[in-house]
Amino acid sequence: MLRTGSSARKRVPEAQGSHLPIDTLLVGDCIEIMESLPAGSVDLIFADPPYNLQLEEGLTRPDQSRVDAVDDDWDKFESFAHYDAFTRAWLAAARRLLKPNGAIWVIGSYHNIFRVGTALQDLGFWLLNDIVWRKANPMPNFRGTRFTNAHETLIWASRDPKSRPVFNYDALKLANDDVQMRSDWLFPICTGAERLKDSEDRKVHPTQKPEALLHRILVGTSRPGDVILDPFFGTGTTGAVAKKLGRHFIGIERERDYINAALKRIAAIKPGDTAAFETTGSKRAEPRVPFGSLVEQGLIAPGAKLYDGQRRYTATVRADGSIVSDSHAGSIHRVGAQVQGAAACNGWTFWHVENGGTLNPIDDMRAQIRLRLQNLSA
Repeated sequence: MLRTGSSARKRVPEAQGSHLPIDTLLVGDCIEIMESLPAGSVDLIFADPPYNLQLEEGLTRPDQSRVDAVDDDWDKFESFAHYDAFTRAWLAAARRLLKPNGAIWVIGSYHNIFRVGTALQDLGFWLLNDIVWRKANPMPNFRGTRFTNAHETLIWASRDPKSRPVFNYDALKLANDDVQMRSDWLFPICTGAERLKDSEDRKVHPTQKPEALLHRILVGTSRPGDVILDPFFGTGTTGAVAKKLGRHFIGIERERDYINAALKRIAAIKPGDTAAFETTGSKRAEPRVPFGSLVEQGLIAPGAKLYDGQRRYTATVRADGSIVSDSHAGSIHRVGAQVQGAAACNGWTFWHVENGGTLNPIDDMRAQIRLRLQNLSA
């Protein structure tokens, strides 16, 4: 077990007992180590397993220079049957570790992702989305025999159909200029100063993932303080981003060169201001407050007047929380839609109250009640 500030040359004991070794890199076989960790202890898993590329010979460019492809022993399997058995074993161990509302991300290429998807469903995971990571700078197809392989696929799945995994919808939408985050993501592959190199200027890891990819995943589907497990830790991208975002991580890796690089990389990261780790909250997760509560708690009185933002329409509040505007009566949403001749309306943002000559949306009053509820439950 190695803390991120430890020397990679020290002896590594096995993970045992009920203690959860957070912010730690565990060295050894991922299945054995996952089986030794306490069940139901992890919030989110990000897995970048071997792709089983089945490369029978090296790849070369037109100038005969060699392409730095994935041909390491850890990516080689005797057959599809052996790969499938390995996939099911590590996924079963991973599912055991997830909390009831936990979720997993798995990334792969066309060589393996469909087999991984089958295993996920067979083991009881519930598929939520598949994400296409479109690479801004993919490797060309040098032989000209196929389409340029310009994307990888990620599967996001919850532990089971009844799970309620974290999804920071509003934070992702805000990051995307107030447009819903789609399932096709454009990022460059890992290059430049972010790409880890050895003393001979060679890539330490052939498939190091860009931090931007993990940043979106962790911001979108985890909370500060959550425990993120990466069973194929490699050079520690998951751990590095988790540390930057105020999450805890557990990494598992067995290749010594990757371990050394990961430890050095993560130890160099200085934790940021904890206030910066928070993301925009989702209104769906906030307590439901009906308009009638504003009347009951005296924030708005029966008989008060409501206006739209341009003072085109006026409505009167009734004691039961309904409103009346001309011949229309009902909820703030229904009447808001009827006066406009619209199919639907968000009454909280449409209707306003006048205060000192200024119109303020009634949603501000709802926020006051929610704040009271949060203070009471704190």
